[in-house]
Amino acid sequence: MIIDIHGHLSPPEAAKRFPMPPSLTDVDGMLAARAQAGIDLTIIGSPVGAGAMARVPGVDNYKQPRDRLRGFHAWMSGLITEFPDQLRGYVYANPFGDDDHLEGVRETLADPAFVGLITTSSVHGELLGSPRADSFFALAAEVGVPVMVHAPAEPIGTERVENIAFVEQIGRFGDVTMGMAMIAFAGWLDKYPGLRLIGATGGGAMALLPERLQMAARPRHWGGGAPPSAPPEAGRQGAGGTRSGRPPSGRPPGAAEPTVQASPDPGAALRRMYVDTSPFSPAHLSLNAEVLGPERMLFGTDSPPLSVPLEDLIRMIEKLPLDRAAQQRILGGNAEALFDLRSRP
Repeated sequence: MIIDIHGHLSPPEAAKRFPMPPSLTDVDGMLAARAQAGIDLTIIGSPVGAGAMARVPGVDNYKQPRDRLRGFHAWMSGLITEFPDQLRGYVYANPFGDDDHLEGVRETLADPAFVGLITTSSVHGELLGSPRADSFFALAAEVGVPVMVHAPAEPIGTERVENIAFVEQIGRFGDVTMGMAMIAFAGWLDKYPGLRLIGATGGGAMALLPERLQMAARPRHWGGGAPPSAPPEAGRQGAGGTRSGRPPSGRPPGAAEPTVQASPDPGAALRRMYVDTSPFSPAHLSLNAEVLGPERMLFGTDSPPLSVPLEDLIRMIEKLPLDRAAQQRILGGNAEALFDLRSRP
């Protein structure tokens, strides 16, 4: 069985409001391509909920009212109900959402169409090491479903980058790298050992980081102590704001940046995470298999909207220097166990 844990679809009305690739609303085309490639099940979700995965003036993905998200998830649930053998879904969650938002997430997860959560690796430049993410991680640990950590529409450091293709392929890759590393560094897996986190886009470059995270947690070159911290607002333009003048989500202008308590072993925490296989790179997949192990890899295509032939993505797994059993676990066995798909209707 081949299970794709990283797909996206959008309701037709969303394409009228926001710019997006046509493939995101082509349900029949998406399912036909999967049938041809031999993919049995796809888990779909949106890292922006009912928002836009593109820069749209006046649109803030992190200020979506609960009723709008309820409507989006109802559309997704209806689609999954129509194609129960081919689709399951993720519930979108703002990692810094308030109690009302998180209660809506819990409510939606009661629908058996949904098997996990999808969130973003940063919010308006704020990484998930912030203590403000505690309620989200507590909920994820309590409900016990996997969480896909996906890049946001506007990744860190790309505020002045105009080329959207660079933002999509490089900026978002870097944001996932920073996000997964910060989650490990901040100790969320120490506080909530039951968390099951999946780094989209192969986790970015997280497989390169275990040793660097250990050095960050114990910087010996500072004489055994920690380096001095910069003022919270250093390097910013405007009090409490980003370079665009917009304050980080949920934090008033001039408020101090939340501090992060380093994990005692962030390298080990990083190795407890999962990654998908959507980066179209044999070298990247081989490195993840070497550092994280094939048991931490889940087949994912990021298609739609990624237009790489699905058969090529499957073939890339089959060419990894692993035995057939390990390849089959990556293609479906790991996801079947992680998402507990056998016991779900």
